Amino acid sequence: MAKKNIAAAFAVLAAALYAVNIPFSKLLLNNIGPTMMAALLYLGAGIGLMLYSLIFRVLGNTSVNEPITKKELPYTAAMILLDIAAPILLMLGIRSTNSANVSLLNNFEIAATSVIALIFFKEVISKRLWTAIILVTAASVMLSFEGKGSLSFNAGSLFVIGACICWGFENNCTRKLSSKSSVEITTIKGCFSGLGSLIIALAIGERPPSAIYIPAVLLLGFVAYGLSINFYIKAQKDLGAAKTSAYYSISPFLGVAFSMLMLKERPDTMFYIAMAVMIAATVLMVKDTIALQHTHIHTHIHTHEHRHGDMVHTHPHSHSHSHTHVHSYEEKEHTHEHSLEELPNHDHDHSQLLWGKQ
Repeated sequence: MAKKNIAAAFAVLAAALYAVNIPFSKLLLNNIGPTMMAALLYLGAGIGLMLYSLIFRVLGNTSVNEPITKKELPYTAAMILLDIAAPILLMLGIRSTNSANVSLLNNFEIAATSVIALIFFKEVISKRLWTAIILVTAASVMLSFEGKGSLSFNAGSLFVIGACICWGFENNCTRKLSSKSSVEITTIKGCFSGLGSLIIALAIGERPPSAIYIPAVLLLGFVAYGLSINFYIKAQKDLGAAKTSAYYSISPFLGVAFSMLMLKERPDTMFYIAMAVMIAATVLMVKDTIALQHTHIHTHIHTHEHRHGDMVHTHPHSHSHSHTHVHSYEEKEHTHEHSLEELPNHDHDHSQLLWGKQ
């Protein structure tokens, strides 16, 4: 139980660390260009995790992972390019609209990821998840208007939605690399995407910020992206993907709270309506994720009938009539994919369910 509590704390910590990204970025964007900001955030994550990994190797805590093969290079390249575009769009969005809006709009990434998985990778979407996607999209549209009766779109919100779509594609590319080291993949993302964004920033005339701001942005990138991902991975090991994502789903709402506390933002009525819709959508997505998979321990006991006359034996039998055998197999842990509403009649106690990885 203590292990599970620590894992839950890691999941909540991962959500909180990512949530601080938006209000702190909003403050730093007053002195740094959006493309340069995106570059430094990702470089902070990549360099920080590289040092983190090096420290663990020195301490002797290493793990063996499969290397990236030539077959996976297209997905790796696409992941890097999308991770150049997405944070730049996010920074443009943060600079152009209030950070509470941006925090809520981050939920659109889940909808984008699911629809892209359906269209391009032929994955199945449940009715519950379709409902959540429609709700997230509706709330995102609400947040995309300027408010106060205006029918004009909020450019900042559109930038954030664009970032979420890029990350939706990127999530599906990263899924193809799921057998590799998560720390290694995040390091690759951070270093190469950060360098790409840095080249673009310099090419369009954005200058590096004053030396006093560079360590602050690199540290924010390491904490909000690097450490957040690392703690998320740690939580998954003991909680499984479903429960970890359930805890992590609080991140956008923590972002809203941090934005209101740090930046004294006071959103309009439309924001609170959209937030209520987002909460409903998040509850549906969490339920769908948890219902999809669970791992449990049970004993299979079944019978089957056969005629010995139909089988080849090396010893004689004095009878040829039909009969049944009962086989009892040892307890094993395995993962089923089915909804909790339609569980087969296995002999096990659902109060002791262990949620499995996605």
